[in-house]
Amino acid sequence: WVHPLSFSEYYEAAGGDRSEAFDDYAFYGGMPLILSRPNDAAKMNYLKTLFAEVYIKDIVERKRLERQDVLEQILDLLCSSIGSLTNPARIAATLKSKQAANVSSNTIRAYIGYLEDAFLFSESKRYDVKGKAYFDTSNKYYCEDIGLRNARIGFRQQEMTHIMENIIYNELVIRRFSVDVGVVYARTVNQNGNSVRTPREIDFVVTSGGKRTYIQSAYAIPSEEKAEAELRPFALTRDSFPKIIVRKDIGRRWYDDNGILNINLTDFLLDKSLI
Repeated sequence: WVHPLSFSEYYEAAGGDRSEAFDDYAFYGGMPLILSRPNDAAKMNYLKTLFAEVYIKDIVERKRLERQDVLEQILDLLCSSIGSLTNPARIAATLKSKQAANVSSNTIRAYIGYLEDAFLFSESKRYDVKGKAYFDTSNKYYCEDIGLRNARIGFRQQEMTHIMENIIYNELVIRRFSVDVGVVYARTVNQNGNSVRTPREIDFVVTSGGKRTYIQSAYAIPSEEKAEAELRPFALTRDSFPKIIVRKDIGRRWYDDNGILNINLTDFLLDKSLI
């Protein structure tokens, strides 16, 4: 299918300062007609209208949905929690707790499928890196276009950590990689003094053919504790596949003593030779 514009495509058309271009992209997304809208108000109105009059209307009419309210509640939940682990059962429980709707997990699963078919969301599955198997519990959902996501929630909730992660995911998918959420295990001691396996997450396990790359999305790494949290899952893989930390708080790229590449976000999005 045809994706919204990647950041490199957007920047090629928009030009100007890279940092300012990214800020606009992270707010309005990559729908091509955004570039032709003359001001902020026109861009916002275009995205809101596109979501309501094209996407939602098309799903409701094509699938003959009787519960548009449920579809929209699912939309709001997914848009508000991009990059968070969830599943149909959890969404159903959330809707029920809010007394918004009492619907089955199967209905939720079907409605999420409709949103994926409409190219509004994409699912990333959890993958056990050492066990080489997929989990069948919770997965992550990312918006195909971050601008549509922002429009749906009224251009609020601008948490750049989640938006950045979503944009990196979309970039990898546009480059035709397979993208999973990586899970590795550390041995820790619980409060009873027993040794237990504790899961640690790698944001993206990126594969194409026999090639694999591990990627962490980190808006900023202000402390040694944060650095340890980001680097520890890489060490737990105990393999030699390339490892990258994409960051917003550095300028030039550099490699640490373990050969892990630290690279600025816009550099990563514009450099297709990295992976």
